[in-house]
Amino acid sequence: MATHHLFLLPTIFFHLLLLFSLTLPFPSQATNAQWQILQKSIGIVAMHMQLLNNDRVIIFDRTDFGSSNLTLPNGNCRHDNSEIVIKTDCTAHSIEYDVASNTFRALFVQTDVWCSSGGAVADGTLIQTGGYNDGERKIRSFAPCETGENCEWQETDNALAVKRWYSANHYLPDGRQIIIGGRWQFNYEFHPKRKTEENNKPYVLPFLLETHDKGAENNLYPFVVLNVDGNLFIFANNRAILFDYQNDAVVRTYPEIPGGDPRCYPSTGSAVLLPLKNLEAATVEAEVLVCGGARRGAFQLVHKGVFSKAMDSCARIKITDPNATWAVETMPMGRVMGDMVMLPNGDVLIINGAQSGTAGWGNAENPALQPVIYRTNGSGGSRFMLQPASDIPRMYHSTAVLVRDGRVIVGGSNPHEKYVFSNVSYPTELSLEAFSPYYLDSEFEAVRPIIVEPCSYVKLMYGEKLKMSIKVNGRVVPELLSVTMLAPPFNTHSFSMSQRLLVLSMGEVKVRGNSSCEFEVTAPGSPVLAPPTFYMLFAVHGDIPSEGIWIKMQ
Repeated sequence: MATHHLFLLPTIFFHLLLLFSLTLPFPSQATNAQWQILQKSIGIVAMHMQLLNNDRVIIFDRTDFGSSNLTLPNGNCRHDNSEIVIKTDCTAHSIEYDVASNTFRALFVQTDVWCSSGGAVADGTLIQTGGYNDGERKIRSFAPCETGENCEWQETDNALAVKRWYSANHYLPDGRQIIIGGRWQFNYEFHPKRKTEENNKPYVLPFLLETHDKGAENNLYPFVVLNVDGNLFIFANNRAILFDYQNDAVVRTYPEIPGGDPRCYPSTGSAVLLPLKNLEAATVEAEVLVCGGARRGAFQLVHKGVFSKAMDSCARIKITDPNATWAVETMPMGRVMGDMVMLPNGDVLIINGAQSGTAGWGNAENPALQPVIYRTNGSGGSRFMLQPASDIPRMYHSTAVLVRDGRVIVGGSNPHEKYVFSNVSYPTELSLEAFSPYYLDSEFEAVRPIIVEPCSYVKLMYGEKLKMSIKVNGRVVPELLSVTMLAPPFNTHSFSMSQRLLVLSMGEVKVRGNSSCEFEVTAPGSPVLAPPTFYMLFAVHGDIPSEGIWIKMQ
């Protein structure tokens, strides 16, 4: 049997694999993943994306590069004398995309949100921070709409202590966001601020100055991850620290990533926290995976007309290990400006980007049209699986987010200073696509789980037991069941902020007939493991996830 057909095994062989406990290599290629054009044009570039808990995606680009292809409704226009390109703009630069109906509507944003950051908080509201020009110290919020409502962005002036452009956010266990770095900002701050912080001054973070490369920077949009001990893993340029943000102290310094090349903007690799497991253990382990990027000096070479090959390496580190070291693996191709999207079964989708050059205007060539799936639990050296290629280059300013049905929404690509649609190699891209991973193929209908209980929007306390009931169309195999919960991230510039997947502890599985079962799962024990907000909850049968439901940790 050819290895590239292993994942198409019928149900009988699915059970034989369990019976004989065979460990077979996952296929190196997948032919049953699919691409679908959702919208030929949404009118704007999908530079920033956030899925909300009403199954709508907030998307925005920037206000300072001319009129978009989407007119604001009701004759509305944005009047801004500080604007660089046009002072009166009657077009939209943000939309709300409804996943279920595949429709979108224009949103009004007053000030420039270019290269900003953000994330969803406890009540599901998107908090977006910073931007460019008149937007660089703004904080904007967008609350999920009830059915039939037309919500809009709300803006707060001078809510940030300093200008935030190319910064990174992370949602914290206490319900605040930390905002780290940005162009010429070697510091951090919080939102909302405590009374002791009301002087509106940022905290200096020398690590950001230490990782700043003259003439290239290479430490913008740092990769920030909440560790299981409550501290922050912060990766900038080619190294990382563990940072106690509550006491403004560096707890430890990790080894430099092998090879010493930068991975942050504009060298722009990507990073992800791998699934957190064994949540009730005395010690929970955490691993981070960093993939791709441009070699040191590539940014300077681009301006001489030389497009260096992107790096094809991924480096994985157990950040909870006292003697942590990096383990390096090789991707099927080099990739810069790739996005790393956590899938419901714990695998990682690496998508978008280019195979040469760096981030920035016209700085890349040779689009990486083929995504790759990284098998988190696979054997070292055989974890990568090539996926079918898209026809659409997704270069600088591309995005990707997972939605509840298991698809990945993909958009963006604007490698130019303004909207440019002709006479260039890579025009501004306004389309929206869906990538359906292999697990959505009809071959797996017999084993695909369906969550019967609970209903969506259940509220969970930390450590609480949750009764679940699932069914499949074929025969359920209790030993292959797991339950995951995923925090939808804020995605921009190849990093998904606050992305987090947890594998919940399961009790005894009680089978009802051949195709149904009941069991209990235990919610994470503290907000350090799962900060209080909305998560997508999935049942996974083998590698095949259900459609998710929304739960709220509180």
